[in-house]
Amino acid sequence: MVKAYLRYEPALTFGVIASPESNVCYDPSGRLLLAGALDRLAAWDLKRGLPSVSFAPSSSSPSLAVSCIASSQSAAVSSSIASGHADGSIRLWDAETGACEATLHGHRSAASALRFGPSGAVLASGSKDCDVILWDVVAQAGLFRLRGHRDQVTDLVFLDSGKKLVSCSKDKFIRVWDLETQHCLQIIGGHRSEIWSMDVDPSERFLVSGSADPELRVFRIRQLVEEGEDWSKWDVLKLFGEIPRQNKERVATVRFNRNGSLVACQVAGKTADIYRVLDETEAVRKAKRRMHRKKEKASAKSMIAEGNGTVIDPLPAQDLQNPAVIVTDVFKLLQVLRASKKICSISFSPSNPPRGCLATLSLSLNNNTLETYSVDSEKVSKMHSIEMHGHRSDIRSVSLNSEDNLLMSTSHNAVKIWNPSTGDCLRTIDSGYGLCSSFVGNRFALVGTKSGTLEIIDIASGSLTEVIEAHAGSIRSIVPIPDEDGTVGARGFVTGSADHDVKFWEYQLVNVSLLSISHRMPRDSKQLTVTNVRTLKMTEDVLAVSISPQGKHIAVALLDCNVKVYHMDTLKHFLNLYGHKLPVLCMDISSDGALIVTGSADKNLKIWGMDFGDCHKSIFAHSDSVMDVKFVYRTHYVFSVGKDRTVKYWDADKFELLLTLEGHHAEVWCLTISSRGDFIVTGSHDRSIRRWDRTEEQLFIEEEKEKRLEETFEADLDNDNEYRYGQKDDAPDEGSVGVPGRKTKETVTSADAIMDALDTAEEELKRLNQHKLEEQNNGRAAKFQPNVIMQGHSPSDYVLNVISSIRPNDLEQALLALPFSDALKLMSYLKEWSLVPSKVELVCRVCLVLLQTHHNQLTTTPAARSLLTELKDILYCRVKECKDTIGFNLAAMDHLKELLAMRSDAPFRDAKAKLMEIRQEQSKRSDRPDGNERRKKKKKKASGES
Repeated sequence: MVKAYLRYEPALTFGVIASPESNVCYDPSGRLLLAGALDRLAAWDLKRGLPSVSFAPSSSSPSLAVSCIASSQSAAVSSSIASGHADGSIRLWDAETGACEATLHGHRSAASALRFGPSGAVLASGSKDCDVILWDVVAQAGLFRLRGHRDQVTDLVFLDSGKKLVSCSKDKFIRVWDLETQHCLQIIGGHRSEIWSMDVDPSERFLVSGSADPELRVFRIRQLVEEGEDWSKWDVLKLFGEIPRQNKERVATVRFNRNGSLVACQVAGKTADIYRVLDETEAVRKAKRRMHRKKEKASAKSMIAEGNGTVIDPLPAQDLQNPAVIVTDVFKLLQVLRASKKICSISFSPSNPPRGCLATLSLSLNNNTLETYSVDSEKVSKMHSIEMHGHRSDIRSVSLNSEDNLLMSTSHNAVKIWNPSTGDCLRTIDSGYGLCSSFVGNRFALVGTKSGTLEIIDIASGSLTEVIEAHAGSIRSIVPIPDEDGTVGARGFVTGSADHDVKFWEYQLVNVSLLSISHRMPRDSKQLTVTNVRTLKMTEDVLAVSISPQGKHIAVALLDCNVKVYHMDTLKHFLNLYGHKLPVLCMDISSDGALIVTGSADKNLKIWGMDFGDCHKSIFAHSDSVMDVKFVYRTHYVFSVGKDRTVKYWDADKFELLLTLEGHHAEVWCLTISSRGDFIVTGSHDRSIRRWDRTEEQLFIEEEKEKRLEETFEADLDNDNEYRYGQKDDAPDEGSVGVPGRKTKETVTSADAIMDALDTAEEELKRLNQHKLEEQNNGRAAKFQPNVIMQGHSPSDYVLNVISSIRPNDLEQALLALPFSDALKLMSYLKEWSLVPSKVELVCRVCLVLLQTHHNQLTTTPAARSLLTELKDILYCRVKECKDTIGFNLAAMDHLKELLAMRSDAPFRDAKAKLMEIRQEQSKRSDRPDGNERRKKKKKKASGES
């Protein structure tokens, strides 16, 4: 009988506040800050410091890492949040529910820029594949692809009410596109290095772009050309001037605030320059003052020149009366924001700033932190900071307590206690660089540091109670000593260090007064301390220590690639396990004491017998170093993690790989398993902690092998090496337009479904015709038995249902994959489908794609000419009817709007926009002191006056 195993699946991810690869932006309401957290989004309430909504894809994979985020300020479209991912896909999210509305595939490499149009119905995306794609958010489909850039597209901006699009790239050029004619209007050079960001003010007066150049370039946007201005016929942008920057590092982000009075320039460092944008009146006044100073200097020079007998030409009177406004008259440096760590992204809040402030600026740092600052004319002050929900650096160890309800994680400067069920952070304790950790009951914990100290932590109070100089080198392992019955008791623990020592420790409970603990703790309380009772000297650095569950043997992994096993009671040598080519980094002994598994930097797992020390099997386990390995309690099932970012599940008796769990985005350093084996927890270099739960779903080894082979085969389709890092060999045509989608597994499957449906419908039609002939010839025939696959539909309806079930974004690519014979069959159904009012738009789209793809063959095929003639007359009439219906409905809605406005004092508003206003009013009221407090203040003031 084939053995079945239970599957483990990802259940929870926590510990990441903001990924350094993604930007941050505010949601449409302006209350929540959106930040990418590896492969998901989180909407943070900055006042409470808690995540409000989580946006997570259905599957977890490193290729789904969020690379850019955008939100629409329009309430007309439900999908108001978009995220771009490392695999080139774009996801549309509902801001209120956090549900994924659609997944759009078009880019061949990571998305690098996203921007919604003014109406929120159009989304522009740029990518590392050098293309810009326009998407219809409502129809959830691509409109067209714009080609022309020679390198990664870094930012996008809409102009002229969404009729024009400006894109910048690392190829040092800015391109202006006309979206109605779908061609490039203007190409702007001048930057001497890659352009990293740009933005336009809300009134569309100026466009500011930033690169690695020592200045920002400011462009004027063409609106109404006045007399005397030298604009060319097609120019949309014209250079206004350059603003010298304070910092010499490259620009990372340029953003205007909501009303366009401020512009922030964030560099790839710790600073962000904030400039004040003056209006026209203030700019002219400043220009006059500049000319007045210039006149004074000129007059002083002329007086000196007259004394020397020379003559200097005076300034023109016209320049003094009507001075020309230059860029430094409009843009004035206001403040320089200096953060504690490197800034990854910035975003201005679209909501009203607090009283006395010009704007609210939020930023993400590369140490997994979000900060919010208030900007005024005098200073920049910090308002909020979100840092408790994650470590500042990678996670080096994780451990569970005996009841599996507390999780401890260590990093370079802190220890955090988590609830593994919810992912909530319960305690944060400052500590040294923790490399290993262990619980002592449910009250205390031990942490071994890189400096060789042993830290004792009181979990209840969240304090560090004692620091012991335990070793001269870094402590690599802390292992509790189990009781004789196999349960972890109070006998003590063992530490292994790089100073060649393995030390045995015992617990002691002493009075608080003996340890000079803070006077705030009760005098009669007991505190944990430890004493060293034995030391085992080794010849090499100790990398890992493991103790058998019955406490009979201790295994020590050394830097010389060997593992030595000793008797626990006498410390006499028992076994020597050698065979690894590189040092053993981790190991574990099974709960029955029969097997020991070792993981090494040579990427192999070796399974040994504890009776004779013979190697049962050597397995090439990971594509990089194996960092941790653990047995599931009371089984011979093994989990291993490695630098290749994967978690693998093994059967140590059959030496078979059962399951590969992918999800981490960097090296996986550590692993811990619950006492019942119902879940595991892993910690990674990407600062995330992931919990994987055991489910009731069964898995079989052979099925998993077939699935892995299929994934390997399909990887060639998803990760096409030709376009993986952008187009290199074939440069795009200047301003060319292409198909927005791309070939994926879904589009190939959809094309196969269409061809199968056409074949099934054709066979059904043949059977129907044959049945009719038999009925005519014989006069009476048996009852016709329809094909059960068609589920009672007619052949035409069956094909229509298959076409309708394809996602709008995949339909075009699926139709492109059809051969001409199937395309001709499909076009024969279009005449009948056009009679269905709700399918007219779908029919027109199918017809258009097929005509563009097979135009030459259709025009030369005699059988297709009559079909095209009929479709030409029918589709034109049907589209005109739909257009008239939509126009009639729009006019009726305008009429209803006017009637409601006349009958009611309140204007006709969108319900969602009204709800946003009510919420903003409530949040303002909550910020103000309540009535009782105001009355108390008045009474105090009156009593003071009396």
